[in-house]
Amino acid sequence: MRALAKTRHWPATVEPSSASTASAYDRAGDNYLAYADGDPRQLYAFTGCYAYGDRRLWSTLDARLVAHRASGATSISILDAGCGPGTWLRRLVVRARALGFTEITARGFDVAQEQVLRARRLSADLAALPGVELRFDVADLTETLPEADAGVDLSLCLYCVLNHVPVGALTDIVAELARVTRGHFVTTVRAVGSAPTIYVDGVDQARQFRQDHQAGRVFVEMRDGRRIAIGSHLFGAAELRQLAEGHFDVDDLRGLDLFHGRFAPDPRWNPATLEDSDGFRSELARLEERYGADPAFIDHATHLLLVARARDTGRRAH
Repeated sequence: MRALAKTRHWPATVEPSSASTASAYDRAGDNYLAYADGDPRQLYAFTGCYAYGDRRLWSTLDARLVAHRASGATSISILDAGCGPGTWLRRLVVRARALGFTEITARGFDVAQEQVLRARRLSADLAALPGVELRFDVADLTETLPEADAGVDLSLCLYCVLNHVPVGALTDIVAELARVTRGHFVTTVRAVGSAPTIYVDGVDQARQFRQDHQAGRVFVEMRDGRRIAIGSHLFGAAELRQLAEGHFDVDDLRGLDLFHGRFAPDPRWNPATLEDSDGFRSELARLEERYGADPAFIDHATHLLLVARARDTGRRAH
């Protein structure tokens, strides 16, 4: 792979911004949906590139739904900030209905208009169900949220959304999410020691790419000739905890996928005879649980998972 030694090769039009981030994900189209979430018709298959991390994240989100229902609640409000094609919000709404919630209010928003339109198309049948108010908007995370104070039971900001925003805006963004949250906040971000990513697709689809840690951005030249530059601030666990603790009480912080991704069979390199046995997968799962929150390992995970709750519990709806 050719090195990107001189940024002068990149035109000024690729300077990272909300507009360039939106453009990158819009142009990714259906490829991004397949890369990030797998088959949209199989909501809980978790067979994509981040299968282990997705399963671990889903168990966390599902536990929050179950606990809220067990408290006697029959209504739930969910916000997905940076929803992309809406897969995670659809998973939550479908599960909430199965748990017996009779009033479900869910909103997702994203800067990428084409991904929002995709979310609307994929969710049309679900949004039409009785008791479900589901909508997707085009909006920027740096803007004020329309939700009322303490109006949301579960707020999400998943898979690299916070990696893309300016570092100087992070405190205000988290403060705004805290303002509208009366229950729990869940976020996942790319870790500082993670394997390389180009975000919009697998790295094999890039001709060349370069992460600029000092500037907090990544430059990518795709195999089809596209050039993109998007914000890419990679988080350390201590930094993420400090950011959240300014506004929430942190319940859990751990790494997602320290080992699974690194040991996954890859037909581009590994021979077909390399066995992916049940025993080996079980051992990887044990290692993930053992080292996921270990300070010596956590920053080398693919993503960091943070679960936090609203500090003023007296604001919860009854």
